[in-house]
Amino acid sequence: MALTLVSSNRCAGGFQKVFEHDSSELKCKMKFAIYLPPKAETDKCPVFYWLSGLTCTEQNFITKAGSQLAAAEHGIIVVAPDTSPRGCNIEGEDESWDFGTGAGFYVDATEDPWKTIQAYDATALASSYSGPQLDVLIDQGRDDQFLSASQLLPDNLIAVCSENKIPVVFRLQPGYDHSYFFIYSFMNDHMKHHAKYLNA
Repeated sequence: MALTLVSSNRCAGGFQKVFEHDSSELKCKMKFAIYLPPKAETDKCPVFYWLSGLTCTEQNFITKAGSQLAAAEHGIIVVAPDTSPRGCNIEGEDESWDFGTGAGFYVDATEDPWKTIQAYDATALASSYSGPQLDVLIDQGRDDQFLSASQLLPDNLIAVCSENKIPVVFRLQPGYDHSYFFIYSFMNDHMKHHAKYLNA
């Protein structure tokens, strides 16, 4: 796969880069961002993948989440791909914000959509999990409009984790919504949480 460098910026002692490539699966150009901490210049570093939600490109996370300082501190590479094809000229792709261009539901468009969603749904995965001990940290904005509309169902995940004895720290954060202001506010905690295991 040939990569084209789109941008490279010095950031928190490392580099924030964006690359573009031709996707053989999606038949269009796709982009991904990668943050290389200072440690990556001399040593191997673990990788943290961020998959943004609906409508987001790779730019949303790298410009709004504030992950670079914590990634630099803990020596973690952060990869943030654009999770959706754009401009593919699929019939109806711009008719709806949540099922069109940038929708993020294109895990594998050749499979039955609901079967695919089940294979990647956190609650479904936790219900059948039998691997090593986990340590889950969840932050949820109490004033998240998708929570109040019952489109986010953290209680289902917590219940399944409880049944399967998967430890979960769930923090319902008052006053926070679904925006990157919320993500920015707790990104440091989550990067530190992952660093415990990625750097072990």
